[in-house]
Amino acid sequence: DQGLRVRAGDVSALLQGRAGSLTVSGRSALTEEGENLAQVLDREGAIVDATPTLRTLSFLTPAELAVARRRTVLLDGKRAPGEGDAARVLATPTAVRGRPYVVVVGAQVEGRRDALRNLAGLLLFGGPVALLLASLAGYGAAAAALRPVERMRRRAAEIQAGRPSDRLPVPPADDEIGRLGHTLNAMLTRLQEAFERERAFVSDASHELRTPLAILKAELELALRGGQSIAELEAALASAAEETDRLVQLAEDLLVIARSDQGKLPIRRESVDAAHLLEDVRRRFERRGRDAAATLGIDAPAGLMLDADPLMLEQAVGNLVDNALRHGGRAIVLVAARAEGGVVLGVRDDGAGFPPDFVERAFERFSRADTARGRGGTGLGLAIVQAIAGAHGGTVSARNSPAPNPGAEVRICLPDDHGGG
Repeated sequence: DQGLRVRAGDVSALLQGRAGSLTVSGRSALTEEGENLAQVLDREGAIVDATPTLRTLSFLTPAELAVARRRTVLLDGKRAPGEGDAARVLATPTAVRGRPYVVVVGAQVEGRRDALRNLAGLLLFGGPVALLLASLAGYGAAAAALRPVERMRRRAAEIQAGRPSDRLPVPPADDEIGRLGHTLNAMLTRLQEAFERERAFVSDASHELRTPLAILKAELELALRGGQSIAELEAALASAAEETDRLVQLAEDLLVIARSDQGKLPIRRESVDAAHLLEDVRRRFERRGRDAAATLGIDAPAGLMLDADPLMLEQAVGNLVDNALRHGGRAIVLVAARAEGGVVLGVRDDGAGFPPDFVERAFERFSRADTARGRGGTGLGLAIVQAIAGAHGGTVSARNSPAPNPGAEVRICLPDDHGGG
């Protein structure tokens, strides 16, 4: 169709150039220009000029001519005199110096049919071959692209808990597979660190449990041996009860740590007066402070409120006071104050302070300032303080107070839900 439109335009231009007369000295300009199957008709349908095979018979019927005088039409199945093949014909109106004409051009469709048959044969026989070659090439390309994934899969199948340091092989290319490998290796590093922490936790917990259990067993065996006085039996039972209390406290501490690791530490929030909470803790440790010749003071403004679990906070502040009594000086102060964006609870003392290398690991589980495992604490007190603060959305910090008032200070920073309080 596009070719017919171009040919019709050429004939119209030729017609315009010859001022309506296409025949000069008995020769057709259409023939000279190499046109095939072309006619120029006047308004009544008479042939003005045509290629040799169309000079006697018009391509168009009167009805088709009437339509062609108004607009361009395309017609199928037209046969030229002496031509056996059907043609597709385009007829379009034109004018030369005000006189209307109809330009008719045609093209045999047999060539188009031959081309389509050739294309069908090519697709029929060449298509499967091309599809097979493309499939083989695609499979090869996909296999080459996924080969690093297969290497990572095999290595992942070999990684076991006994070799947590193994990592996946990562291809050098910085593509999606390479980034996936780096991400998985980073995940394996985090899992290794968690595994090592849990293994150290189990080892430390086993060590802490072994000592009170051994003492408890020895005291019970001594009581069962016989021959002891009433006072000796009472002393043995008192020691067994003390070790039982120690085991109970250790079990409760381990339960708090385990729940905090699982994100299930229960928090029952309510409005808490900071000064009243610190006073309750002070009264609880008052007798123990007298026995240790230590004074317990409070530095807290009246009316300072916070939204928290009072029992959990009492446990956290109590752990800080217990640490201060074990390792601090003789003046212990329970502190509450408003800070930017929250409320600070803390305990400071006038003792020797933390060893310099201990401050960074003060809140690690089973970490103690003295490396010798005596009959002191279990090293879980500050870890529990951190777990309670984290459950409230807060943080903890430890530091040594500067001179001239040396000592240790541990602070719990909690978010403030009471605004100006």
